[in-house]
Amino acid sequence: MSDLLYQGGDWSYDTIQRVYAEVEKIAVGELGLEVYPNRIEVITSEQMLDAYASSGLPIFYGHWSFGKRFATHEQIYRKGWSNLAYEIVINSNPCISYIMEGNSATMQTLVIAHAAFGHNHFFRNNQIFKEWTDAAGILDYLEYAKGYVARCEERHGEAAVERVLDAAHALMDQGVHRSPKRRHDLKSEQAKWRERRRYAEASYNELWRTLPHAKKRERPALAEIETKFNLPEENLLYFIEKFAPRLKPWQREIIRIVRLMGQYFYPQRQTKVMNEGAATFTHYAVMNRLHEKGLIDDGAYLEFLTSHTNVVSQPTFEEKHYSGINPYSLGFAMMRDIERICLAPTAEDRDWFPDIAGRNDAMGVMRQIWADYRDESFISQYLSPRLIREFRMFRLVDDPAEADLRVDAIHDERGYRRVRRALAREYDLSRIDPAIEVVGVDFEGDRRLIVHHNVVEGRQLSAAACAKVVQHMANLWGYEVVLKEIDGSGDCIKEFSGEPEPA
Repeated sequence: MSDLLYQGGDWSYDTIQRVYAEVEKIAVGELGLEVYPNRIEVITSEQMLDAYASSGLPIFYGHWSFGKRFATHEQIYRKGWSNLAYEIVINSNPCISYIMEGNSATMQTLVIAHAAFGHNHFFRNNQIFKEWTDAAGILDYLEYAKGYVARCEERHGEAAVERVLDAAHALMDQGVHRSPKRRHDLKSEQAKWRERRRYAEASYNELWRTLPHAKKRERPALAEIETKFNLPEENLLYFIEKFAPRLKPWQREIIRIVRLMGQYFYPQRQTKVMNEGAATFTHYAVMNRLHEKGLIDDGAYLEFLTSHTNVVSQPTFEEKHYSGINPYSLGFAMMRDIERICLAPTAEDRDWFPDIAGRNDAMGVMRQIWADYRDESFISQYLSPRLIREFRMFRLVDDPAEADLRVDAIHDERGYRRVRRALAREYDLSRIDPAIEVVGVDFEGDRRLIVHHNVVEGRQLSAAACAKVVQHMANLWGYEVVLKEIDGSGDCIKEFSGEPEPA
């Protein structure tokens, strides 16, 4: 009887079970991966398109932008301009992996190794995910969020809810705590909302409506807010949620939902290269081991190599589909390079990486790296001269004050560190995301909100986009919002303002 897990491209659910068991033996038993319990769901292409539209989450509230995204991806897919992803994986406990029913048996094996073990291990062990996300609570919170938004639409109307969601989505990237003191516990967030609602219902008494209106308590002065909340505040959604004068409780809750979703996705934005590199290295190691053990035949192995090569290919800048450095390509190349440095280092490797060169425990080193780094620090620490040469990297300076582009560093002894440092900065979200913060509120006067954008390296905001976002901020704040672009010397370069639109 053949030891092969499958033959040909056809598969059944029994095949998936056998494949999963063998992949688990290699990933956990040989590679030493630690994963959340897995839940694998087979879905259709329509369901995959739907998952695309809702950011890959299995349960999400409704919003027009998801329908627009669905229609766009569907048209591209139907016309054959782009393929769908083979899988989508959710950072949850249990970890959910969606695999397409149209995948061949080999591709199902590959994506189980890639998603259910590679990504899963990274989600569970990387320190950034531990600090920012609550894998155990995300599924329950998504269900709560979907139900809450639906109830708000029934009670207050779809247009009113859409107005809040539109504005909150526009500010989502500016609605994260970048240095959280504690991990967000999503179950406690739901419990707090239920407690607020219970208290409001228990304390309500119709007789209070018959009493004369007392003089309204004054809002805190700017100095009091600065003292209590340590202005400037970089989390715009948080500040609006807590202090916007005209927001109703249900609107604050929707903003909180969007803010927590932005916080949930923030680690993924910081670890794209590492996360995909770890998952791609895992599936590469697992598929090779399955072939060595005689569990997949040469035809399946060749199919795997073809798919893997396409995933990690790096287009040159002359090619039409070039869009920068492929995170799969760079991440996988760096993982393989670290493995080489651990097992067969050169003299150059020993000079550059004395702590890991010749360690002979490549998986132990990589598991530690996967746990402790994010893209910026990972590239800054472990991009080797050898890879810089292989990728033919160099640093190009585009200074508006100069007439020509200037090659500042190339892949040689003098340029390695500058090239590596420049590439690492391209993955630094503190540099990529605009540095926008609340600096003041005139609560005693016209309640105008003052926001500053601190210009870095001369990069200013798009005037058109800025005007729209300021308008969204004003709609949430309820009063005028002024955004000033401030250069390095503290001078105001540009100023944008917006008044709230009629509801």
